Amino acid sequence: MSSDSTRTDSIEDSPIARELSQLTDRKKRLVNAEFPLPAETRIFTISNQKGGVGKTTTTVNVAAAMATMGARVLVIDLDPQGNASTALGIDHRGDVAGIYEAILDDQPISELISESPDVPGLWGVPATLDLAGAEVELVNVDHREYRLRRAIAALLVDESVDRFDYIFIDCPPSLGLLTVNAFVAAREVLIPIQCEYYALEGLSQLISNVNRLSEHLNPDLRLTTILLTMYDGRTNLSQQVAAEVRKHFSAETLGAVIPRSIRVSEAPSYGQTVISYDPNSSGAISYREAALEIGTRGAR
Repeated sequence: MSSDSTRTDSIEDSPIARELSQLTDRKKRLVNAEFPLPAETRIFTISNQKGGVGKTTTTVNVAAAMATMGARVLVIDLDPQGNASTALGIDHRGDVAGIYEAILDDQPISELISESPDVPGLWGVPATLDLAGAEVELVNVDHREYRLRRAIAALLVDESVDRFDYIFIDCPPSLGLLTVNAFVAAREVLIPIQCEYYALEGLSQLISNVNRLSEHLNPDLRLTTILLTMYDGRTNLSQQVAAEVRKHFSAETLGAVIPRSIRVSEAPSYGQTVISYDPNSSGAISYREAALEIGTRGAR
């Protein structure tokens, strides 16, 4: 056998070549997959009291992935930092009205939504700087825990707006009144868990809070989805964390996992989701797989 053919065989058997081949196969499966649309609007709150777990990143990329597969999706940015608004390319500076006006001033959400310039079918309600003071202002408001729920309920019956298949609420990494509003408004909870040390820290408390809110304020609320993020299959730590999560939450944990990805991290700085920034990257494909799995599970 010549040295050239040996070198070619070696390249084809390399880890990079195998990874590219697997990525190509995954893309083909996604192209051929049918994304089932729900019979009624599914409302998720994406939450984790621990920061840096990929909460906002998961919100915007799952939403964008669903929109590219034919769903009509709305993201409500309830985090005063406004990172979800930035990633969607939606203006949230200056005098722009946002979710604050819906919660505090009863302005209809239909008047506050903007479509993402990069993803048709993906809409957002921005978080503005005014939202930073909403926690304090809500304290003395009647039915303060139900303000967002009322706003979304009005949107769902608003005939001037086409029905959304999914609504995702991105909330702050704390259990204040804004987050309570998100839990009361939603029917499902999606928790991103990073595959790193201390990943399960605070998870039991978060689930306890979900159960408490379900018992006292929102009997429809259920933890339905856990998504493993920042996964690195080369490390024992990622594998151990994933195995531990699946052991305790086998029914809720998605089969899809989100890898550590430079493209996922870069996308928000360009005002984009990774789905539009680099649709062929491993991060984009992984989020599309997660979105498909969420949609398929809901159709069962």
